[in-house]
Amino acid sequence: METLDFLLATHLLNSVVLEEEVVPTTACHAKCWDWRVATRIVTYQRVGWVNDSFALFKSPGMHGIFPALLQEAREVLIPYLVRIFCACLANGYLPAIWRQVKVVFIPKLSRNSYFGPRDLRPISLTSFLLMTMERLVDRFLRDEILMLKPLHPSQHAYQTGKSVETALHQLVVRVEKALDQHKIALGVFLDMEDTSYDSMCAALTRHGVVYQWIRANLEGQLATATLEGFSRSVVVSKGCPQGGVLSPLLWCLVVNELLARLNEESVYSQGYVDDI
Repeated sequence: METLDFLLATHLLNSVVLEEEVVPTTACHAKCWDWRVATRIVTYQRVGWVNDSFALFKSPGMHGIFPALLQEAREVLIPYLVRIFCACLANGYLPAIWRQVKVVFIPKLSRNSYFGPRDLRPISLTSFLLMTMERLVDRFLRDEILMLKPLHPSQHAYQTGKSVETALHQLVVRVEKALDQHKIALGVFLDMEDTSYDSMCAALTRHGVVYQWIRANLEGQLATATLEGFSRSVVVSKGCPQGGVLSPLLWCLVVNELLARLNEESVYSQGYVDDI
């Protein structure tokens, strides 16, 4: 139990430990997307596409529902899921049972030892029903919102045609150019973590996104980790769940303003996820 407390305190900062496992209180935020937008995001074809995109026996969340069950019953389930998803989006609502998250700690690659908490990475396993909704919203943000107001070109993560290789290439070119001109190249490397919900909502607002449902998705998540028969549950109060469908894009939106401001001040900067 002490090991679980240490791992959770290290990776889920400011989380509140619960002595007894309880389902977080269900919240209903102010109306966000109207029904017209919700029905454009959620359609029968898109829900079917998302369900088919999951591996059949991908590790499930707390309730053991894995994609094969949803795919085999798609003709029966999808009409109901479309109505439920639309209602959730239109009203900024998230069922309390979807807030329960199973946290699994896996070893990081290329470590010489695994004695410290930072040698492990927490992966959050959520309900596949929630993951379906997240993927639908992610597709909407990328296809419509970011087409009108794209991310800064110096952001290289989770975008078509960009990768860690394009980030490294862009950086190396600038360093080599400075050295060829007998100048000094000074580099500062930053790694950031655990952004607040307010900063994510502010980033969404800057891109013209009404964020109530996304905030309802993040707030009050009940994360449960198990080790050798012992379990510990905490309520998460900041950051994005590692392994979450929306997490990478939300972080890119948050860091986008930093990249823009630095480049406007003639300080070249670029980002790849949380590395600046």
